[in-house]
Amino acid sequence: MKFSVFQVSRKGGRQKNEDRMGYCYTRAAAVFLLADGMGGHPEGEVAAQLALQSISALFQKQARPELPDVQAFLSDALLTAHRQILRYAMNRSSLDTPRTTIVVAVLQDSHLSWVHCGDSRMYVVRRSDLLVRTKDHSLIEQNLLRAGMGDAASSANRNVLFSCLGSPTKPVFSVSGPLPLQQGDRIMLCSDGLWSSVSEDDIVFELSQKPVDVAVPDLVEKALREGGAHCDNVTCIAVEWALPDSLEPSPTSVFTDAISEGIFASTVQAGWPDMSHDDLDDAAIERSIAEINAAIRRSAAKKI
Repeated sequence: MKFSVFQVSRKGGRQKNEDRMGYCYTRAAAVFLLADGMGGHPEGEVAAQLALQSISALFQKQARPELPDVQAFLSDALLTAHRQILRYAMNRSSLDTPRTTIVVAVLQDSHLSWVHCGDSRMYVVRRSDLLVRTKDHSLIEQNLLRAGMGDAASSANRNVLFSCLGSPTKPVFSVSGPLPLQQGDRIMLCSDGLWSSVSEDDIVFELSQKPVDVAVPDLVEKALREGGAHCDNVTCIAVEWALPDSLEPSPTSVFTDAISEGIFASTVQAGWPDMSHDDLDDAAIERSIAEINAAIRRSAAKKI
């Protein structure tokens, strides 16, 4: 595999940056991840980091050097991350759980597959055309846009999500692909801090007209300017796919053909959770959810 990748995360007008991003690869497969910890709940940055660490650990375990089943990996990855976040909250007897959105993309066999939960997005641009834009798991897209209200939906609260990782309900997520890739295809994962401030036309133009190491910082800076003093955190990671022998070496290019069997590279921070005893099956999740909800009810009763 040969591809070019560039990533940027900038704190907007928030007290802290709860976004996390990274990528991992072997000689035959690569995974790109972006998570946006949710404000209004405790430790959003912990939820985002746990999601990246859990999925990275699962990728390292399964990609030898290819993933045996990409679609199954993506589904397992989301549920594994969800369980790790619930375990974190349960071990600390938290009254509320950390939560995060997530978008994950896998490159393997010259194809792209992806999964997302919440409103962190993935865009795929081929030349000047937008091939893919993930649909948010938000009330605004589920209800208003489906009803054909179009721009009228902008008056609604776009931040109301019906699915995320770490919530007391099983996450709703969408696994898609595989999409055959062509030379020069651009794949961008971003938090809502970017797409909420930059138009879709601008995103397509920047990705189609500039190399990713120029397009990404330009888009991030534009989002920060347009977002103003109260701008959300802005995080973006973009990949340019190249066929064999079509990509000249550069600081942003990755050539995996020379990687030996069993070698795994990652930009995700170390300190991964122990995946050897992931005993949170669906029944355990339901029990932990019941415990959390009971603790919330007890806390609310004391305040009355």
